[in-house]
This record gives sequence, C-alpha cells and structure tokens, in this order.
Amino acid sequence: MFSSPIPWSVASSSVGIGILTEGWNLADDAHGAEEWRSFATEVRFATPFNSIPVVHVGITGFDMDQRDSSRITLHLWDITESGFIVTVSTWAASRVYAVEFQWLAIGA
Repeated sequence: MFSSPIPWSVASSSVGIGILTEGWNLADDAHGAEEWRSFATEVRFATPFNSIPVVHVGITGFDMDQRDSSRITLHLWDITESGFIVTVSTWAASRVYAVEFQWLAIGA
C-alpha cells in the first residue's frame, strides 16, 4: 500500500517577558495573600501552519524575589494556525520580575 508523506512543518523560538513589558503585573504582591495574578502574551508564527499544530512550551529562565516561595505556571490556550496565547501566573506573595520560555510547534 502506498501513502504519500505528510509535509510536516516545525517552528520554534524563545520569548522573554517581564517588568519592562507593558501591563506586567506579576511583580506586585499587593493584591492579597491568596489571589492569583496572571499575564497573557500572544505568540505569532512567522509562517502560519495549514492546520492547528501541536505546541509545547517550557520555562527556560525566571527572575523572582527570594523573600517568598517561587510560584509560577504557564498555560497555553487559543492555539490556532497563526499562533497561540501563553498565560504566566503566580499567586500568594510571590513576585515574578521576568520569565523566559521556549516553544516548539509541529504540524502540517
């Protein structure tokens, strides 16, 4: 049986965001001891995929205040052929000054 191979596409990059990014609110713990704080950033692919790709993201660096526990999460959402959104979150008294992450997208 013969099947034609799918022309897979791969894209990847590094992203750095932090206190110099407009709207950054994760360095301030004045919101209350248990309140979650989140910051969303959009990542656009240089070349759109033909269909929605699989996207993997991982933290490669962060700058956080040492006075309290380091609490940080990354969540991906709204993945499309053109890009995706990453939400960086923290909670309690943690102060996040910067986050670096890499992403990898694989699709057709």
